[in-house]
Order: sequence, then structure tokens, then C-alpha cells
Amino acid sequence: MTGTPRTLAEELRTRTDSGLVGLLRARPDLLNPVPGDVTQLATRAGTRASVVRAVERLDRFVLQTAEALAVAPDPCPYDTLGALMAGDAGDPAVAAELPRAVAELRAQALVWGPDDRLRLVRTARELLSPSATHPSPTGLGPTVAEAMAGMSPGRLQEIIAAAGLPTTHDPVTAAAALTGLFSDRSRMAALLDTAPAESVAVLDKLLWGPPYGGVTDRPAPHLQWLLDRGLLIAAGARNVVLPREAALHLRGGRAHHTAEPVPPALAPATERDPQLVDNAAASQAFTALATVEELLKEWDLGGPAVLRAGGMSVRDLKRTAAALDTTEQLAAFWLELAYAAGLIASDGEADERFGATPAAEEWLQLPDHERWAVLAAGWLAATRTPGVVGTADAKGRALAALGPHLDRSPAPEVRRRALSLLATLPPGTSVPALAVRSRLRWERPLRSGAAAGQAPAAGRTPGAPAAVDGATGPAGSAGSAPDPVDDLRSRLAQWTLTEAELLGVTGRGALATHGRALIDATSHTTADPTPADTHAAAARAAAVLSPLLPEPVDHVLLQADLTAVAPGPLHRPLADALGVLADIESKGGATVYRFTPASVRRALDAGRSASEVQEFLTTHSRTPVPQPLAYLIDDVARKHGRLRVGAATAYVRCDDDALLSEILADRRAAPLRLRRIAPTVLAAQTAPDQLLDGLRAMGYAPAAESAAGDVLIARADTHRTPPRTAPAPVPDGPPSPDPTLLTAAVRAIRAGDLAATAERKPVHAPAPVSGALPRTTSAETLATMQAAVLTHSALWIGYVNADGAASQRVIAPVRVEGGFVTAYDHTSDEVRTYPLHRITGVAELADDSV
Repeated sequence: MTGTPRTLAEELRTRTDSGLVGLLRARPDLLNPVPGDVTQLATRAGTRASVVRAVERLDRFVLQTAEALAVAPDPCPYDTLGALMAGDAGDPAVAAELPRAVAELRAQALVWGPDDRLRLVRTARELLSPSATHPSPTGLGPTVAEAMAGMSPGRLQEIIAAAGLPTTHDPVTAAAALTGLFSDRSRMAALLDTAPAESVAVLDKLLWGPPYGGVTDRPAPHLQWLLDRGLLIAAGARNVVLPREAALHLRGGRAHHTAEPVPPALAPATERDPQLVDNAAASQAFTALATVEELLKEWDLGGPAVLRAGGMSVRDLKRTAAALDTTEQLAAFWLELAYAAGLIASDGEADERFGATPAAEEWLQLPDHERWAVLAAGWLAATRTPGVVGTADAKGRALAALGPHLDRSPAPEVRRRALSLLATLPPGTSVPALAVRSRLRWERPLRSGAAAGQAPAAGRTPGAPAAVDGATGPAGSAGSAPDPVDDLRSRLAQWTLTEAELLGVTGRGALATHGRALIDATSHTTADPTPADTHAAAARAAAVLSPLLPEPVDHVLLQADLTAVAPGPLHRPLADALGVLADIESKGGATVYRFTPASVRRALDAGRSASEVQEFLTTHSRTPVPQPLAYLIDDVARKHGRLRVGAATAYVRCDDDALLSEILADRRAAPLRLRRIAPTVLAAQTAPDQLLDGLRAMGYAPAAESAAGDVLIARADTHRTPPRTAPAPVPDGPPSPDPTLLTAAVRAIRAGDLAATAERKPVHAPAPVSGALPRTTSAETLATMQAAVLTHSALWIGYVNADGAASQRVIAPVRVEGGFVTAYDHTSDEVRTYPLHRITGVAELADDSV
């Protein structure tokens, strides 16, 4: 194809295969399904949904370039675009970056045509062009011709006469004359020199938008002066608008108040010793493991109930926060982290409750660095966002932890990008969170959820006219971005930085060495990382983290005040056993356990004898067992089991009838409603577990027994849900295609385009309508096929498959027999066999078509 392309489809046909691959990679929604030819690809690339998605992924300067094209003449020369972006004074930074912006718009098929005739695709122009209801981010209004449409010819002639222009014979030439005046810098300057100062002040108020203003029924003289010369044009009964050409003159030719060709710098930077950063991150990583482990232990016997609408109640979230000794918002993060890693889930029973999953048991047995890898991989890929817990949904209902509607599909991409920005800094270097949010806001200015073309002016409701008849309110700057803290993408970035610190990916605000390993393996790929990629990256990061984590110890230090100090993380079996025998009093670098009568009784209830407890402490303590602790164990063991509680409703039996008499005489036993039925047996009207608790509250140490009279070992049975999978992330649009799919798609598009556009030899049949399948009789089809086999020529066929889907193909027949034709299919790039009865028609191609 030669000459200037007349359509987007024609330009796409001139692109190389790598160019089409780049388009499909940048806009993967165009691949579902794979377009049949280039015309279908161009049509799909111009649909509103696809264009909106593409525009939302532009960086701020590329978006500003597209916005300038939307208010520029169509087509727009490159020099005109450069003047709109840099203004009359010019801007070297804008001039240097503008070729990149135009190339990006071309690559995404949002702009086409040569440099002297740049065209923004129609849908993008409609999105970004100004209107009365949706002001342009540029703050510009309609052109003179658009604003004067529908104005009476007499009024038009009055305006151009007042502006010092000769009268014309029709409205079109009148609008053109006024446009020429406003676009001429010297003539426009001369006109404004004659304007009253109040009139210039009104223009200044509307200069950067919105360009609409409100007036009264009887405009003041300085407003009437502007209306008479077309510098303000009536836009309804009480509104006026500043025409685009006049605004551009007043702005010095600039479409935007401030062009932003360069992203905001990541500054100010704070440098720290990388080793200190790694140590701080490793310490926090270990704390994260301990917190999740404590959460699982808290839910060993079953977690809170699931609300009817899903999730945890506020009361249960508060209880969990108290158990973890943290805030409710942080408790929601730990809950969602464990949920994303597949460690907790609902059990699915009729009385549905949350609980630990079987995977949690396996996780607890892993080495610390491998456990961290599971958490990091789950966090990095999760779309569930604990930061929104407690906020209201679209219906005003509070969002619950572990509940529905917490997914925010941009979250994984924002996490990876925020960490990637930290990875560009030298090791040990941190920057304020605001700097990261500002950079992300520049990279995706429209990903906050606002529709393209609807960014409001600062301090102004979108589309609200400014009062220009005597009002003195400040005019906003059109296109001013909302506060970076307010949009979703910036909030996700803030949450990412906070959560990365909690998880130990960063330390003191800087990316740790293992954090770099985590992000480097997932950020330098052309496609979104798969779950396998994410887990592999987390495993590599965990290997880097492993030497930094504290080594587990196999001993404690017993002290005379009935405490034991663990000088580091304990081996799993030792920690579990000590957790039964003693209560955790404080945590930190050294965990302090306290022995109490209740904790020792708990160990005895679990089946240990006093001698076994003594031996356990002697084996695992670097200090001798203190005498007070030995006395405590012996004293509890001596009382343990003297009383036996079983099920009648419940009963108490004891060989010492004096002890039973003592219990009956105790006023505290009144709620248990005990009565003696034998010298050594008391009956109760309470359940056995309540009777056990009541007697223990009175200072006794009863033991439960079975129907056979054996002591029951009160070992807590852990509650586990059925096997559950971690929640699947909600994708942010179609997945990024892999290279194999892109190559195959481009080959199919090229082949389909060949079938649709190849030149055909004339046949003795009515010429087919453009784009329709060829139609020939069965005899003609068979004869043409047989001839093509002998001459080794290519054919154009129409084919209808078993599902009734019609397509057109270019084939080179190899063999015709038994009602089938075997041919090389240029469309699918393979040899295929087609039933002749499904071929609607056939036509020979011109000799140079293939």
C-alpha cells in the first residue's frame, strides 16, 4: 500500500508484526476474541470501552498530549500540537518528550496519520473534547464556530462589525472571520488593548476553566463590551462561554496550565546503612510470622461466627485485635493476610464459623523463611484490600473483615509498581510516601476511577459556571488533579508501603535486600506474573531473608519468680509444650512465660504427670528448676484428681468425705446446687464442664472422668476447616498475553486480512458484496479446487464450520477426494481438511496476491 493512509485500518496494515504485537500487548482486550482481520482490529480498537481502558493507562504527559489533540484542529500538524503543549514561549522539556508521547499514542492506536496530519481516533476525541456538561481537562471551551451555532445571522454581523471586521454574507464566513481574528496574535492584542480593565478581569477568571460563566438579565457594561465583540458568547439564557481561540491567545497558546513532561522526582531521599535496613526488615518479618501464628493459635478451637452477609462482626474483630494486642485496622490486615495465604477460611458448616485450614498445619511445620515466602506471595498477588475494612460500600453498608466486596483489582499492580519505584533507589534509601504517591499519580492519572475528561477544576464543581457579573470568587485551574491521598490508586500505594513494612519487605521505609529479590523477579516481565512466578520470586526472596532471621533455641531460663525467659524463638515442639505449661506474659526479643496454678493444672489435664513436668523443665532449662516452681508443681499435682466429676447430670466423687463436706459447707458452691447422695459422692444439677469450672474457681483441682471411671485427658482438639483454597485475585481486565499467543494472533490477523483483501480473478457469477463470502455452485467449487491442485495456485473460499460460524480463508489445495479437500490454510498456517459441502464458494486469486 502506498500513499497516506485514509483510515486507522489502512495504517495498521502498514505496521510490522512487531508493531501489531506491541499494540496487542498494550491493549490485551483487543484479543478477546482474536480479530479476524485488520479491519476488525481497527474497529475494536475504536470502541468506547477499549478506548477508555487505553486512555486510563496513559501517563500524565501522554494524556495531556491526547487532550491537546482533542481541542486541536482535526487533522493536526505536529508543529501545531507542539505549540499547544509548549505555548508561544516554548519549553525544551516538552519539546524533548513530545515525540515519545506521540509515539506512545500511535503504538496504542489512539493516534494515526503522518506527522503533518495527526488524527486522534474519534472515540478518544469524544471522550476528551470539551462540552457544557463535561469540561475538558484543558479548561478550554468550544470553538467560535461551535459556540455561535444557532446564533441569528443579524447578531453575527453585529459582533464582527463591533470587532472591527468587514461584514460577510453568511454565518460560516462570519465565524471564520472571527476565528481568524482571535487566532492572530497581533490583531487580538490590539483588540484587547481597547478593552476596559474590568472586562480583562472577567476573561482572567474564565481563562483556565471552566470556561462558562453566569450573567444577569442586564449585563454590566464591561460584560456587554465582551459580548458585543464575541470574546464571550451566550450559552443559554444566563450563561456565557469563553471561546477556545480567545482563551488560547490569553494563555499564550498553551492548552494546559502546566505541562508535566517529566515525572515527579522521588525526593527527598534519606540514606541509611543497608545492613540496618535488612536487620529491621528481618525483625519485622519474624514479628509477622509470630503474629499470624498467634492468630492461628487463637482460633485453634474455632474462630468467630460468619455473618449472614459474610465476614466478621465488628465485635469479633475487636476481640481479635485485643488478642493480637493491636488495632482493629491492623488486625484486619493480619486476618486478610492469613486468608490470602490460605491459612484461614470459613468451615462451610450450617453454623458457619471461621477457622484455620489444614494448610495452616503444614505452614506451621515449615522453616521460618519458607513460612514468610507463603505470606509474601499471598500478599503480593492479593486483590483483597484490608484498608477498606470499616468503610461503607455503594449501599452504605460497612465492609467487614474477611467479607465480600473487599477486592480492588488494581491492588497487585500498584503493589508491584510502588515496590519497583523503591527498588530504583540506592540500597538503604527511603523517600516519603507522598513522593511515591505523586509518582504513581503521574503514571496513571485517570486510574482513580474518574471518567476521562471529567477532572474538575480546583475548588469548582465540574461544569459549574463561575459568576462573572460582579462576582469576585477565585477561578480554579482546569484539570487540577484531586488530592493524591483521595483517589484509590494513591490510597493503595499508601497501604502498600504500610503493609510492606509490617510484613518485613521494607525496613525503616527502604526496600530490604530480600524485598528487592521479591520485586525484581516479578517486575521485569512483559506480562503480568503468574501465581507460579510470584511464588518462585517469594522463594528466592526468602532464601535471601533466611540468614537474617534469628535461629530457634532449644532452651529457656527458669527464674525464681515463677517465670521462664526464652532468649529467642523456640523450636516448635518446645514452644507448643511450654505454651500448655505456662502463660505468655510478654513478647519481644525474649518471650517471658509465667507459671500459675491454672497453667500447671492445664498441663496435668493434658495427660502429663508431675514427674514428667519436672523432667521436661530440667531438660530444657539452662538454669536449675527454682524451688518455688517445684513446690507449685507438686502442690497442684497433689490436689489434681482427688475430686472426680462425671455425668449424671454431673457428680463429684472423692474418697475423702471430709473434703466433700467442706465443699457443701462453702457458700461459693451454692450456684452448683450440690447434694450428697453417698458418703463419697455429690450430685449436681449443672453440666460437668460448668461443675469443673465452678470447683476450680473455688480453689480445687478436680479432674474429669469417663463413664468407666478413668481420668479424661483434657487435650484440646484443634478445629480445622475442610480443605480450602486461597481466594483467587480478581483480575484488573484481561490478562497480559504471552509471546506465543501474540505471535499466533498476529499471524491469524494477517492471514484473515489476506483473505479479506486479496485481489480475486473474475468468475462467471455475480460479484460478491465487499466483505461477503464467495458464492459458487457445488460443481464450480469442485472444478476450481481440482484445477488449483494441478496448477498449485491459491484460492479464496468461504467456509461455514459445524457451529454455523462463517469465515473466509485463503488456501492452497493439495488433494481433493471423497468429498473433502486437503489444503494448506494460510489463515491458520497449517494443513487442514475441509468438507466440500461446507464451502460456500470459491474464487481464484490474482497471481501476485499471495
